Amino acid sequence: MRAAVVTATPRPVRTARARFGVRTTLAFIAIFVAAVPFAILVTLVRTASPKLSHLDRDVANSLHRFAVAHSGFTTAMKTVSAVGSPLGWWIVLTPVFAWLLYRRLPRLAAFVAVSTLGSSLLNRAIKLTVDRARPHLSDPIANAAGKSFPSGHTQSAIVGCGVLVLVFLPVVRRRVRPWLVVAGVVIVLLIGFSRVALGVHYFSDVVGAILIGLAWLLAMTAAFSAWRREERRPPVQLAEGLEPEQRDRISPGPATQTPPE
Repeated sequence: MRAAVVTATPRPVRTARARFGVRTTLAFIAIFVAAVPFAILVTLVRTASPKLSHLDRDVANSLHRFAVAHSGFTTAMKTVSAVGSPLGWWIVLTPVFAWLLYRRLPRLAAFVAVSTLGSSLLNRAIKLTVDRARPHLSDPIANAAGKSFPSGHTQSAIVGCGVLVLVFLPVVRRRVRPWLVVAGVVIVLLIGFSRVALGVHYFSDVVGAILIGLAWLLAMTAAFSAWRREERRPPVQLAEGLEPEQRDRISPGPATQTPPE
């Protein structure tokens, strides 16, 4: 009588799969945590919640009075808003996309393109759906076309900063990485603040943009990690960037240590 042969899955493979499952679960939890407050905020905006409307008007009127009385502050906010516009992010990210293609890193180039294009389309779709008018202030100091919710500048900033950090983190020294993240957070908050200070967005427009931008960025990162997994590569380690093994190809100089994708 022949003995049955039992083939066990190697422990390293099981461990890797378990870790991938845990990371995937955590990624979707993070997306959920960002998306649910956004959905609640959309409901409050569309139903014209009195409390939210009161908060938005108070913040808008207070900042507007300060901006009217301080021309230097207004000039600074206009400069921040212009530099941090969606067009400004296209000017920054287009050469990054071209560089990654030149260095034969199509996965990273696809991540940059899909994340930024998708975010822009998502922002437009939400604006058309919510259909919120921009603030109406006496003696306006700035004007903007289109709908108000969510802030396109702020959403472009959080997605743009996130994309740059995730792509270039592998070439940044470890002790500098936390400061790079802090710089990205400051840039996003400053751009969002400038839009409210100029009276072209409500406070809740900026909060909504941060939430949906973060959810979108996390979703794209989870999709990129799944893509890597399908190609038998380790899942994304956010602390190490999207493609830590392609460090030499991402940075300038000859790329001789890692093969092209």
